[in-house]
Amino acid sequence: MKLLLVEDDKDLGNVLAQYLEMQSFTVDLVRSGEEGLKKFRENGHDLCILDIMLPGMDGLALCENIKQINSDIPIIFLTARTSKEDILKGLKLGADDYVTKPFEPEELILRINNILRRSGLADPEFSTIGKMQFKYDEMLLEGYGAVSKLTVKETDLLQFFLKNKNKVIKREEILVQLWGENDYFLGRSLDVFISRLRKYLKPEKSVRLETIHGIGYIFKITK
Repeated sequence: MKLLLVEDDKDLGNVLAQYLEMQSFTVDLVRSGEEGLKKFRENGHDLCILDIMLPGMDGLALCENIKQINSDIPIIFLTARTSKEDILKGLKLGADDYVTKPFEPEELILRINNILRRSGLADPEFSTIGKMQFKYDEMLLEGYGAVSKLTVKETDLLQFFLKNKNKVIKREEILVQLWGENDYFLGRSLDVFISRLRKYLKPEKSVRLETIHGIGYIFKITK
């Protein structure tokens, strides 16, 4: 899935591009509206993420130009503005959603996935784990008469384990993939999330989340 990210804040743009690529998106990052329009004309994109306050051509004008080329392209605005006038203008131009700065990258991922599913560009986000059902988009784990509401990080972690089921995953790999760095305090948070996932999954006997001491974890599914 290819995304166009237009953000003139160098640090924010780099962080977002890196995080999106960690979530398996292909990202074209540019710094201005003019560059964004040129890149959009050159490459096919599945979704655009546009900062409103850009040098030269702003995000609203860029959105209008992009929609003239492809009226069906989903667009998300990033904005520090809270003015209803800006938000309404963007939505009238055809934007699908907006995210107000500051925000957590996980929030942007959820909004992207929701838009892609509504647009028919992504499959429904759910998986079966034995007799349980894991609904990524709703962050729910259901089964055996119970429904567990997961946090964003728990959702990301369980999805990561499912993608890498039945193989040993190094602890530092999880930290880098989900948090962006291998840090002691983040490792303590990982321990908490692992403990919670084990509790949620305990009724499902076909699943075992095992610790490989000194290395990491293995998410075993036997059937």
